[in-house]
Amino acid sequence: MTSTASSTDPRQDLAPYDREPSWRRRLRRLGHEADPAAGPAGDVRDRLAPPYAEPGPRLWAALGVPPGPAGLLTRWSGWIGPLLVTLLAGVLRFWHLGSPKAVIFDETYYAKDAWAIVHRGFEVNWDKNANDLILGSGGHLPIPSDAAYVVHPPVGKYVIGLGELMFGFNPFGWRFMTALLGTLSVLMLCRIGRRLFRSTFLGCLAGTLMAVDGLHFVMSRTSLLDGVLMFFVLAAFGCLLIDRDRARARLAAALPVDADGRVRPDAHTAGTVRLGWRPWRWLAGLMMGLAIGTKWNGLYILAAFCVMAVLWDVGARRVAGARHPYRAVLLRDTGVTFLATVPVAIITYIWSWAGWIFSPTDGTGGYFRNWAATDGRGSSWSWLFPDWWRSLWHYEHEVYKFHVGLSSPHTYQSNPWSWIVDGRPVSYFYESPAPGAGGCPADAGDKCAREVLALGTPMLWWAACAALVYVLWRWFFRRDWRAGAIACGVAAGYLPWFLYQERTIFFFYAVVFVPFLCLAVAMLVGAILGPPGASDTRRVAGATGAGVLVLLITWNFIYFWPLYTGTAIPIEDWRARMWLDTWV
Repeated sequence: MTSTASSTDPRQDLAPYDREPSWRRRLRRLGHEADPAAGPAGDVRDRLAPPYAEPGPRLWAALGVPPGPAGLLTRWSGWIGPLLVTLLAGVLRFWHLGSPKAVIFDETYYAKDAWAIVHRGFEVNWDKNANDLILGSGGHLPIPSDAAYVVHPPVGKYVIGLGELMFGFNPFGWRFMTALLGTLSVLMLCRIGRRLFRSTFLGCLAGTLMAVDGLHFVMSRTSLLDGVLMFFVLAAFGCLLIDRDRARARLAAALPVDADGRVRPDAHTAGTVRLGWRPWRWLAGLMMGLAIGTKWNGLYILAAFCVMAVLWDVGARRVAGARHPYRAVLLRDTGVTFLATVPVAIITYIWSWAGWIFSPTDGTGGYFRNWAATDGRGSSWSWLFPDWWRSLWHYEHEVYKFHVGLSSPHTYQSNPWSWIVDGRPVSYFYESPAPGAGGCPADAGDKCAREVLALGTPMLWWAACAALVYVLWRWFFRRDWRAGAIACGVAAGYLPWFLYQERTIFFFYAVVFVPFLCLAVAMLVGAILGPPGASDTRRVAGATGAGVLVLLITWNFIYFWPLYTGTAIPIEDWRARMWLDTWV
């Protein structure tokens, strides 16, 4: 007997897949498989070195890509996506890079210091009218010879100076390298996110979020040191991440294989095998030395990353079966970890002062260069250390006293408590052109506002607050190492500033941990999308929510674009963008 329902159902003779709703079939054509019963398969090798998620054949079939090109695209998908995101970031950052044609905010220090240091090897004192003379003469200005007292190491200024050597002593020249490093940092974050999450999509999402973050964008278009510092910190993190994968793969390769071809934990192997000299860890030490040679807060990040690297080694040996993973790491890994990071970073930092060290010692060289031969004569340490070392040590001591005692009030200073919510951005440039002048529309009716505001894209930063809560939850309660790595990056760049709340500090220092905020948001988006075994309904709801969030962040960046680029807009439009009173 045939039921009425069956006789009236036009899908009754179709296969179960064909009877599914059309939206579910579309998901399956794109490669989504909803199988709640599916669990993690594999052996210890899969835990030590998990594979990357790759686009399935259904995706290419749905897009009409033949099998041959589809295989090629699959192999190169880990680079194609990141390069496209990087292209977007580069176009945004280099678009009208020389505008405003002015010396904005602290460019008054670093642009000139960079020009001096690449020509003389040390910073010099410039005339009070130097900014106007530089802009008026196209950068054709004699370099003074009187050494200047500066409070930041030289690496960041050498980097900025490379752009000036290539493109001249002008706004485009002194912003070129920060724009280049800002663009390359987006590429690095895409690849780092891919390696961290084993997902090209989430990696590209993290890079896209940083490409449309207002603070990262403005810092990439301004010749300040913090954008350079961010680049080296992110590079060091990426090197450690690659080292982690390679060390775990080597550990997995050393483990025994059972009769079924599966790699099993082995206490003896996990506790005794050596992982070699690990070149990526040495490269991380070099990057951290360059970070410290840009700004001293790189020291905190070096310490945090060293602890993180040791804990990664402990986790690897524990998964491999070591009964005493901490002891194994102490005996087999800690020595190389220390040598590859701390001494390398210190040597790199000292070498970054080579221009100052080799400058004349007769009073015409770098500031304090002749201290050991004058005021420091007769020191009890003079027999042990060379003059350049004692002069440099004195210089560093004086700089330290300056930093810890800096409390001069500034209009745009802020407390670190407000940073994470975009509480007090920094105005780098502001002018009020009249209608018909300076880009202000002739029919504006009133004066316009033209500003460069170092403001993080609000929707991104406010979403990052929720993402950080999720990341901490994943770390504490799920022991997710990825969440721990992201939390470490944020903490290393953020928490040390709470030790100096009485000091004059600024929101733009937060650009150092912007990449990790973007990773946190990407991780949250991955959770919103749903786990691999989620139902189709759950995936659709998650994709909708995640898509809305990403679109809101992108719209928010576009909305604040005039404030990031110094584009003249009517004063009422400028006021409409001052969402918080503290932004003015």
